[in-house]
Amino acid sequence: MKIAIVGPAHPYKGGSAQHTTELAHRLTAAGHHVTLQSWRAMYPRALYPGQPLADEPELPLFPDTHRALAWYRPDGWWRVGRRLGREFDVLLLAVFTPVQVPAYLVMARAARAGGCQVVALCHNVLPHESRRLDEPLMRALLRQSDAIIVHSPEEAELAASLASTPVETAALPLHLPGGSEQSEPEDAHAQPPRHRLLFFGIVRPYKGLDLLLRALADSKPEISLTVAGEIWAQRRELLKLVTDLQLGDRVTFTDGYVTATDVPAYFATADALVLPYRSGTASQNALIALRFGIPVVASRAGAIAAAVEDGVNGILCAPGDVADLTRAISRLYEPGMLDRLRLGVRAPDTGPAWDRYIAAVERAGARPYSAGKAARANV
Repeated sequence: MKIAIVGPAHPYKGGSAQHTTELAHRLTAAGHHVTLQSWRAMYPRALYPGQPLADEPELPLFPDTHRALAWYRPDGWWRVGRRLGREFDVLLLAVFTPVQVPAYLVMARAARAGGCQVVALCHNVLPHESRRLDEPLMRALLRQSDAIIVHSPEEAELAASLASTPVETAALPLHLPGGSEQSEPEDAHAQPPRHRLLFFGIVRPYKGLDLLLRALADSKPEISLTVAGEIWAQRRELLKLVTDLQLGDRVTFTDGYVTATDVPAYFATADALVLPYRSGTASQNALIALRFGIPVVASRAGAIAAAVEDGVNGILCAPGDVADLTRAISRLYEPGMLDRLRLGVRAPDTGPAWDRYIAAVERAGARPYSAGKAARANV
């Protein structure tokens, strides 16, 4: 197939750009003709609290990458969509936020005029912190698509509630540079506890860092926490909570983007990664932790803990429940538990996971045009 991907790539940074770039490489390796249409300005700067651009690429650049799109140039949306519709079989729209939807709707209509299939690849069907227009915008995009790809059964149900468009579900594979090639450290299970936990990634309310701080305050005083990632929201409230809970000497904030080259060092100094999410769709972070040989303490929110087996390679707890998160941390440090969990950690099998993901993209792109057309008739 000839597939045009629209989504972020370098100099945009983080998981979104990594995933889009890796997907382009993998589809090409599978024999497809691929172009990657990225952005010179993806959304207004005010909507992204952190630093959106990276100086150096985090993955090998995809050769056929273009940056002709800008959120403030609707004429460019139409021109690019029309050209892709004439030259490609599938327009694959990488959806991370409803802010992208107006541009995607224009591009989809322009591409379809040339006979191109439109596939919405939804990393989140709806945002974790939603706004009033998010649902109608996403409903419009999903109903104007010929197929939808999501990363969990829960997201598939949500997509089906918004549109009758066919849905493919494929687990999100690891796309951190290096994949699963990183081997587990020798004798990792024989290392003494460091009594340090790790919270990794952008800090947003739904990720539950405040819950983790409260659980830490109720845990043994020798246990400390590193928070590695940009703080996007509630900075003042979180710092005040650290002070109120008297955790100043137990919590370390990096408050900045963690580049791919710096990631291993954070995991190397932690006993476990903690994912105290209130809600979630899918996350790379558990896979990253397993890749670096450390167990995961995670809530059962959405697909966040899909890779975690309770008592085998991690410990699960109820989302939004400080007492249960405290129990999970205490269990982690029971005699012999950390050694047992380290022994149960296995690096993700990245190759087959990507094979399944590429197969889902192929199925979505090959769906009869009439399926999407019928769904759009119901709008």
